[in-house]
Amino acid sequence: MAKIGNRGDRLARRLGQLYVGLTLYGVSMALLVEASLGLDPWDVFHQGLSELTGASIGTVTIAVGALVLLLWIPLRQRPGLGTVSNVVVIGLAVDLALALLPTVEALPTRIGFLVAGILLNGMATGLYIGARLGPGPRDGLMTGYVARRPHRSLRLVRTVIELTVLAIGFALGGQVGIGTVAYALAIGPLAHAFIPMFTVPPASRPDPGDLTRPVTEAGTG
Repeated sequence: MAKIGNRGDRLARRLGQLYVGLTLYGVSMALLVEASLGLDPWDVFHQGLSELTGASIGTVTIAVGALVLLLWIPLRQRPGLGTVSNVVVIGLAVDLALALLPTVEALPTRIGFLVAGILLNGMATGLYIGARLGPGPRDGLMTGYVARRPHRSLRLVRTVIELTVLAIGFALGGQVGIGTVAYALAIGPLAHAFIPMFTVPPASRPDPGDLTRPVTEAGTG
């Protein structure tokens, strides 16, 4: 009975950690948007599509996540609960946070939003990845592609994908700036610190569905 209870407690923690992490990730995106100093590559793409279509950035984030998830099919990737939740929860959270956050104009306040957004993004990444309930659709795309073509470098594949979406997003009107550079420099070390901190250890033997390791190497999203 004790073992069953422990497993139940661990699952409850993992689920709670997953949804807190995804919600905070959306809030971190909203902080970066309001800072108006530049976004990470995928959010430059999301914002550019938002400018093009008139849809909210949260709606675009959900739509892009769903489309990326379809690309998992030929890669034979299996989404987890965390993967599907990632598609929906982050988009809803960013729109809600944008509705609640004030619009700021003073540069010191915008810098504060930028720093807070990057730090919160790193912590949120550690929380949802550490829950071990499946990677985000964008990370799964990268790791799945490399798994099918093991001679390809994961770092190179990630760089090519992110530079591509960054260029398209910028062409569509997404924000690129010092915040984009700051995010690129900071998110790796932050994820490296927060993912081990928040990773929920398996009950006994390793879970074959645990995708923490490949996602840790890939980064975020």
